[in-house]
Amino acid sequence: MAYTVHQAKTHFSRLLKEAEAGKEVVVMRGKKPVAKIVPISEAPANQQEPNFRLAGAYRGRMHWDEDAFEPMSDAELVECGLGYMLDAPLVPPPAPSPHK
Repeated sequence: MAYTVHQAKTHFSRLLKEAEAGKEVVVMRGKKPVAKIVPISEAPANQQEPNFRLAGAYRGRMHWDEDAFEPMSDAELVECGLGYMLDAPLVPPPAPSPHK
């Protein structure tokens, strides 16, 4: 069944029930179909995701160079497109005091 955007917004719960019942629900903008609401099939019992996070799950799987956290040289900054940072001050100059 096709619905306008306004109808879909107004009757969204009903559209979800229709999709759950196996009906095809299409949302139209004017005469153009822009979305389809379909039910999500349940995951097989053997593929359920755990509802917890395992500490250390990525141990041994992530690697980086020892110099990954070292400051970049001027040449590396230019190579990465960050050459504009070479002339920028590290800390902006203080604003002039209005009392002087």
